[in-house]
Amino acid sequence: MSPGTRTKIAVLGVLLLVLLLVPILLPSAFHLRVAALVWINATAALGLALLMGQAGQVSLGHAGFMGIGAYATALGPKHLGLDPLASMALGTLAAGLLALLVGRPILRLKGHYLAVATLGLGILVHLVIVSEVPITGGPDGIQVPRLEFLGWRLVGPELWYGITGTVLLLAAWLALNLEDSATGRALRALHDSEIAASVVGVDVARHKLVVFVIAAVYAAIAGGLFALFNRFVTPDVAGFLRSIELVTMVVIGGMGSIAGAIVGAALLTVLPQALTLFHEYEHAVLGFLIILFMVFLRQGIVPGLAGLLARRRLA
Repeated sequence: MSPGTRTKIAVLGVLLLVLLLVPILLPSAFHLRVAALVWINATAALGLALLMGQAGQVSLGHAGFMGIGAYATALGPKHLGLDPLASMALGTLAAGLLALLVGRPILRLKGHYLAVATLGLGILVHLVIVSEVPITGGPDGIQVPRLEFLGWRLVGPELWYGITGTVLLLAAWLALNLEDSATGRALRALHDSEIAASVVGVDVARHKLVVFVIAAVYAAIAGGLFALFNRFVTPDVAGFLRSIELVTMVVIGGMGSIAGAIVGAALLTVLPQALTLFHEYEHAVLGFLIILFMVFLRQGIVPGLAGLLARRRLA
């Protein structure tokens, strides 16, 4: 069995175990709702982990694609008479096509130029949502119709916990398969050096565009799930702070680590709930904890702890 296969089985096994244990250990509706938000954020973070950690491409506007997925899910039933699930699929397609169109010119840039370009894309999506009040509801947000499937109304935190957890498990499986494929190896090669990767025959432009589209699709799916679960969306879902939050999830969990993206998403979703005891000092404590993680686990939580365990075994 190859190391990649062992890693895949271990990550999916642990994730499945956590998904099964959470409803048993924390059966309250509040805890299940928070857990569902963790799975939604983790789905968006997985795409960004592929883009940043595997391909080395920085994106500061990733929440824009999440906003497209969320608002398409809300606007399809209201303005086009579509089913919410079909609207979510349409929003995912729209996000993928937008990433395909803008990715070609944007991904020619490097470093902070690429970061600023993706930031501009996210800001543009956010501005459109805020300014088109008759369509999107503007800053006040918009209600999302309740999802029905075969006449069955999908309601309750228990059901949505299962739905979002299943989507995350599938998303993680696809990301791990991509990581262990020829495309994943090509992405890691261009992460280290685009020039060296092109010399050995990697189509750098095509691979960068492919992973950019995949990351956008992941974010749009997460946005659609958030809209259906929360049943109300505001422009904050596509805001700059949400983009920074997603980047922080990936960096804290561990760049290039699929498990790290999930751990980072869990940490940044659960910690604000736990830190409400500190009231007005909540954000200060959260920031201090993030600094501590970055100082003592510079590679991220998952790679950092894995490195510590490896050194202990050798010792």
